[in-house]
Amino acid sequence: MLWPEMIRRAVKVGSDRELIGIYPRRADLPRPAFRDAIGQASSRLWFGGYTSYFLWLEVPGISATLEAKASAGADLRFLLGDPDSPVTAERERIEATPLTLSTRIAMTRAELSKVGATIPVRFSTRHLAMSVWLFDEEAIVATHIGAGLGQDSVTLHLRRRQDGGAFDRYVEHFESLWTDGKPAPQH
Repeated sequence: MLWPEMIRRAVKVGSDRELIGIYPRRADLPRPAFRDAIGQASSRLWFGGYTSYFLWLEVPGISATLEAKASAGADLRFLLGDPDSPVTAERERIEATPLTLSTRIAMTRAELSKVGATIPVRFSTRHLAMSVWLFDEEAIVATHIGAGLGQDSVTLHLRRRQDGGAFDRYVEHFESLWTDGKPAPQH
């Protein structure tokens, strides 16, 4: 009787089997996590971070990778915060950092404009408190806490293992935000 209980505690079953890891801060995520997820994805690369600016700092060659993925037919999408919204202005006041959200959004858009493929960008303010990045069957989800910056967010790394699990719920969340988002003006 002792072995089955030990196995149940050691082996992921049910809904928790989709969880690869949980980290107190996005900055604690293993350094290659985004690079590997982006590099391995072939059909879906959905970026639902309010700015996703850090990607150009942490993922070497991301612009060339995004261009290659788009050219190969992958579904690429960037859901960014609306830089002109009152929600963004209020969050900038709370964060009180010189590199404001609207500046980081503008920097992401400038980097995307350098990619040799058109990548759709939409604005939303509904995802301010949670970022969701989806790469084929992997997801990285950051839940923002208090006045901290995105890098201070509790972060989950998930892999799809079942219908209707946590991964699928985050896909639904992104799709809802994308549908309700407004197309960003051409840069």
